Formats: sequence, structure tokens, C-alpha cells
Amino acid sequence: MRTEISSLGEFGLIRHLTEGIRLANKSTLYGIGDDAAVLSCPQDKVTLVTTDLLLEGVHFDLTYVPLKHLGYKSAVVNFSDIYAMNGTPRQITVSLGLSKRFCVEDMEQLYAGIRMACEDYGVDIIGGDTTSSYTGLTISITCIGEAGKDRVVYRNGAKETDLICVSGDLGAAYMGLQLLEREKAALRGAGNDVQPDFSGREYLLERQLKPEARRDIIRRLADADVLPTAMMDISDGLSSELLHICTQSKVGCRVYEEHIPIDYQTAVTAEEFNMNLTTCALNGGEDYELLFTVPIADHEKISEMEGVKLIGHITGPELGCALITRDGQEFELKAQGWNPLRTEQTSADTLDAES
Repeated sequence: MRTEISSLGEFGLIRHLTEGIRLANKSTLYGIGDDAAVLSCPQDKVTLVTTDLLLEGVHFDLTYVPLKHLGYKSAVVNFSDIYAMNGTPRQITVSLGLSKRFCVEDMEQLYAGIRMACEDYGVDIIGGDTTSSYTGLTISITCIGEAGKDRVVYRNGAKETDLICVSGDLGAAYMGLQLLEREKAALRGAGNDVQPDFSGREYLLERQLKPEARRDIIRRLADADVLPTAMMDISDGLSSELLHICTQSKVGCRVYEEHIPIDYQTAVTAEEFNMNLTTCALNGGEDYELLFTVPIADHEKISEMEGVKLIGHITGPELGCALITRDGQEFELKAQGWNPLRTEQTSADTLDAES
């Protein structure tokens, strides 16, 4: 069954997609249903706001990305930005640009993913907009969060001798994308009954299609009474994000190749694609892990923290930013990850394979 969006109209579609939404946060005084939402913020908190714009054909490919997964991911990547400031996401607004090829049932799937993410993370959907589009699907999500006034972590606080830490493992999301792109090319022109075989690679696909924001790491840091000096989430690649921190903090860094956390499936798949594994981990992007620095005095606490790996340290700015290889060689770190404003960039351009 296909229900044309025009049969409901803009406001009818919004009512249909947001029906039954329940508010979870005390700071949400009034959500969907008026010209604007109404929020409150405790006096001891500050408000955090972040926005992501996702364009079909640039940020996602509906050939292999299910709409429900896309909705979930679209919300979670915004939550990740709030956690990267050591905050808690509370509300989102969702704006959509839709071409005529989409129907009501498609938007039900997209919103099912968005609502699932919001329920999982305790975030309220409080508004948004819909409009027509001539170029496919456009998704714009704004996330509003809060943090204690003295607990917000910026990119510019890293100090010399601080330890560089990262959560989880790196490169898996990028290798998941390579698998999907390869199967898309291999099955082009094949019948609908032909399905790709991803057995044994489920972890890589999940990291690409359904990433999670690392709120668990934020909680562990708080429980251990560790306040990072600088922090970012890894959306464009470890190298890019680390260079952002170093530039804004006016410091240098040393990162050790042997300490970069990489999953076994990532390693096997990189070898299969004849790609340099370290380059994939440094520049792949979309891992949405947390990259942060802590004072050296917190070394013992961080060393005992599950899901966190020490990968290097901050230096004086005169030493620059470098990767130390397993055989002791030193190479300048370069931002080779995703650049959304680069012309004619494809997924293969996000890495220098070096293989």
C-alpha cells in the first residue's frame, strides 16, 4: 500500500508521524502543537545546541540504507555531539525535505527510527518542519542538551602532558561502508531476489548503519570523577578530530600506532580490500567514539576504565602533531577524513589507502 503525502498535507503528515509522542524531560514544558516549543533550564545548567544537515546522495545512499536505520542514525549522531561536550541531550527538532517519490509509509519508517532513538536515549521530539524537495530526501535535526556550568568540556582545553584517550574501536564504520558500496556495485542490474552475503561482518554493518552515542563513557568518567580537558566525537576521522583539538588548544601531540584500538573484523576486511589498516582507523570517520584528553594525574583511573584506550599524549606546539609507527618512525598527522565541502568527493576519496 502506498499513501501519497499530498493526501495528508504538511500538518496532517506531522500529526500522523508525531501522534502519541510522550515527553520524558522535565525541561520540556510544551512540545509539538504550537508555533514554538517551550523549554526551561535549571539555573545551575547551561544549554547546548547542535544541528546536523543530511542530504541524500551526499551523506547517505538509500540503495542500501533502510529508512528506519537512517532515522535512528540521524538522531543519534546529534546526541553524540551533546555527549562530546560532556552534556545530556534532552530535545530534538526534526525538519524534512521530501521529493514526490516518498510516500507516507516511507516517512513512517524514518520516524520509527527517530522515535526509537529518542526513546532509547530519553530525548523528546518537540517540533520541526516539512517541505517539498526536488533533490530527494533532506534531513535536518537540531538537538538541545544541558550540562553543568562547570562541567562543559570544549575542544580548546588540552594541556601539555595530558593523556589522549579514545573510546571503543576505530575504522569499523568505514569498513562497513566499503562492504555496502562493493555489494551495491556487484549487484547493480541483478534481480530483487539476489541478496548480498554479509555473514561474519555484522559488526561492521551495525557500526555504519546503526551507530550508538557513547553516553556510557560519559557516565563512567563522571563516576570516576574524571573531567576531560578537551573532547570531541569522532565523526570525520581520528586524525581530523585530534588536529581540531590541537589547533584550538594550541598544542601538539604524539599518537602511537600500536595503541589505536581496532576490531578484528575491521582488520580482516581492510586486508581483503587491500587497504592500510592504520589509515582506515585514522581517517575512516563515522565511528562516533569519544576522543578526549585528561590530566596525567588521572592515568590510573583511565587505565582501569572499561571501553577506554590511552593512545598518546599532548606535547608543546613546537613539536607538531605526529603518529609514531610500530617501528618507531614519526609521521606528521594529516586530516584525510571526510570533508563535506570537497568537490566531487566519493566514499573512496576519504582515505589515502597507502597500499
